[in-house]
Amino acid sequence: MPFRQPYACGESNLHRSQLALPPITSPNWKSPIRAFAWGMTAVASTVLTLVLFATYLGIGALAHDSHFSLGWVLGSTLLVWAGPAQIILISTLGSGATAVQAAIAVTVSAIRLFPMVVSVLPLIKTPQTKRHHLVLATHFIAVTLWVECYRLLPKVPRERRIAFTHGLGCGLVIVCMVATTLGYGLAANLPPLFAAAILLLTPLAFLLSTARNCRQISDILALVLGIALFPLVSMLHTGVDILIGGVTAGSIAYGVHWWRERVRA
Repeated sequence: MPFRQPYACGESNLHRSQLALPPITSPNWKSPIRAFAWGMTAVASTVLTLVLFATYLGIGALAHDSHFSLGWVLGSTLLVWAGPAQIILISTLGSGATAVQAAIAVTVSAIRLFPMVVSVLPLIKTPQTKRHHLVLATHFIAVTLWVECYRLLPKVPRERRIAFTHGLGCGLVIVCMVATTLGYGLAANLPPLFAAAILLLTPLAFLLSTARNCRQISDILALVLGIALFPLVSMLHTGVDILIGGVTAGSIAYGVHWWRERVRA
């Protein structure tokens, strides 16, 4: 898979600070509690934590603007645990959609995480691993944890990778819960202009993280075309403008990638 290699090598520009883990043969790894603690510490070693923090500031502000309670949005952060899915959930319910309609929209959004789950689980399983040992780790697998697992798990003994992943996931969730609370409170107490600026953090964070993850010409082309096509597609007033623009841009980018591969062959 072409998207795996940049992260598997552990040298991505996304990561500026190095996490000081003991050698993989160190006796310190015998303690699952220590492995869990090192996983929680790992959240400070990646800039993606800052991206998540900015994103969930915006989600907290969006929830306040949509008249949801702080407890409700914290619960959605804990249970949904996917920024785009939470935005869809808040937006659909806030616009008057039924719970069933919102659930369908969130489920469709979550399908994109399935390949990530399938690719990460073989990294943390052992022959003795039971299925119930993987439930919490599976819940935590979203884009950030997927990227970090490819960077960090090769440095962790296989028998401690589940504990390490649990720590990493819990650390990320705590960061997002704090950011959600701050965003909610800021939106409630700041002037409208500043509150709107906080809401803008969410799309900006996703845009910047997507741009930073572009590694191939097809990635860059899909992003540029998506941005360029959106003003044109929005004039159609279909209600699914982003979907149409994204599918169109992605299809063109894939076609260009396929054509270049054929030419090279």
